[in-house]
Amino acid sequence: MADNSEKEPAGSGDSSGGGMMAFVVIALVSAAASFGAVFFLAPSGSSEVAAICTPDGQTVSFTPDPLAREDHAYVELDDILITVGNEPASRYVKIKTAIVTDKDDAAAVKKAQPMLTDAFISYLRSIELSDFESAAFYPRLREQLSRRAEVVLGGDVSRGVLVTEFLLR
Repeated sequence: MADNSEKEPAGSGDSSGGGMMAFVVIALVSAAASFGAVFFLAPSGSSEVAAICTPDGQTVSFTPDPLAREDHAYVELDDILITVGNEPASRYVKIKTAIVTDKDDAAAVKKAQPMLTDAFISYLRSIELSDFESAAFYPRLREQLSRRAEVVLGGDVSRGVLVTEFLLR
């Protein structure tokens, strides 16, 4: 029985609160590591230079060209309105496009507008309603419209197609 009296009661032990302190230290270290990773690894906002590693281990830096250039013209085409689906006039698509071209070729694009509109409409009529409802479809739509513009105008005149307005109802 003497042994039982020497034991300390369960609640009166030396608890130093090490569990909470360890949690605080881990949180501070994690926050510092996150800040350091973002600060040192993220590119600076003022630098427009990108780096590419070549297969032989060298790093090559380049500055990307701006998408909007001074020597480009943007020729807006008329709105295109087509019905979509099998039911008569239940759903429709309204799309407005612009052709990217050199400033010298803007008149040629304006002159070919009826042919461009016809090429775009024939493609848009072949698209299923489920395609229009998918967000992943829109890059393919721009690509296909660009191909048709290149067929009508030639690859040296058309620099791409911009979809400036799109409405599915």
